[in-house]
Amino acid sequence: MKQPDIRLLQLIVMAGLLLTGAISRDFSLSPAQVLLTFLSGLLSQWLFIRLLKIPKAGYLSALITCFGISLLLRSDSLWAQPLACFVAIASKFIITINHRHIFNPANLGVILGLTLFPGTWVTSGQWGADLSTALWLISIGFLIAGNAKRLDISLYFLGFYASLFLLIRILWYGYPIAVFFHQFQNGALLLFTFFMITDPMTIPRHKTGRLLHAAIVAVLAYLWQYYLYWNQGILWALFIATPLVPLWNRLFPARPFQWQHLSGDHHA
Repeated sequence: MKQPDIRLLQLIVMAGLLLTGAISRDFSLSPAQVLLTFLSGLLSQWLFIRLLKIPKAGYLSALITCFGISLLLRSDSLWAQPLACFVAIASKFIITINHRHIFNPANLGVILGLTLFPGTWVTSGQWGADLSTALWLISIGFLIAGNAKRLDISLYFLGFYASLFLLIRILWYGYPIAVFFHQFQNGALLLFTFFMITDPMTIPRHKTGRLLHAAIVAVLAYLWQYYLYWNQGILWALFIATPLVPLWNRLFPARPFQWQHLSGDHHA
């Protein structure tokens, strides 16, 4: 018996996260911003499918991008998130190699929003750092990433990033171990680890490539955050490291990933 597309489960989880955050956390996100973001994302997907006449392209990944931007990006205007979502969806169809998009759409949309749109920000602490939230996100992340056969890159990234933090911040600089545990109870970090860096369409196909990719992202994120003292290190690290993915795919050939039941859906 065929299993349902794993993205359906991911969408349910992300909807639950957004709803929970809106009710129990200060998300600084209005219903109008959410509605316009989803309208922009779905209409953009429809437009490019029609313009490029792409067969068998769906809307599940477009919805995931809409949720990703809604969960991460904040703005004091109504147009910033929808425009970021449009750019994110457009990048899947325009910035490609061998009919595969290069950048993680939500990551690209958030980065461009932060750099080009006034009055936008990412609130890393919006989920809080309590242990219950961390354990909840880890459990959900294991379920989703594991079923998509890309759980390994989550573990690689967490392993490298945790090792850098432990060796440098705790052992070398002498910070208390409580700082380490506090860092890895951060909801934003766990969302990135299990919902963004695991995107199977924009990470290396081969396990060795994913190991290298995770290591580079972890090192860049650490340097960005703790040596340059700039914000959103993990998001910028993924953005910078992503153009290397075609190189890893060339050096370590492997079968391209296809979403279950959507063998012809390269852009969905």
